[in-house]
Amino acid sequence: MVRRFALAAALIALAASPAAASEKEGGKEGKGDVGQYVDLQPVGLPITANGRLVNYVFVYVRINLTSAANAAQLREKEPFFRDALVRAGHRTPFNHPSDLSKVDVAKLTAALTREANAIAGPGRIRNVVVTSQAPRRRMTVPRA
Repeated sequence: MVRRFALAAALIALAASPAAASEKEGGKEGKGDVGQYVDLQPVGLPITANGRLVNYVFVYVRINLTSAANAAQLREKEPFFRDALVRAGHRTPFNHPSDLSKVDVAKLTAALTREANAIAGPGRIRNVVVTSQAPRRRMTVPRA
């Protein structure tokens, strides 16, 4: 009887140790922003050369939020973030200087960060990350 009790206690302690270790690791990092992001649906952005539309690049964007932001509330505003990105991309295309199959990530993140701060409010957006780019077709810069 005592052996069964000791064996059961040992199994429970063994099963609980990974959970306790993961809690300690989360506490050490101190980030507190786990899961604080908004993923946008893929957006097709136009690429132009010599004033003509030559390609579309589909981008996947993640907006990372601060711990002060309400992630659930801001995920409901995903269509507004996407609309702001589409409008900015059509206003001034995010052409990559040497490759018409990519967008200029620095220009895109700067523009979307500015727009996202206007939509979400100050102090809620940590940064904007382009997670993936998929061109409609592979192209290089055309010759003049």
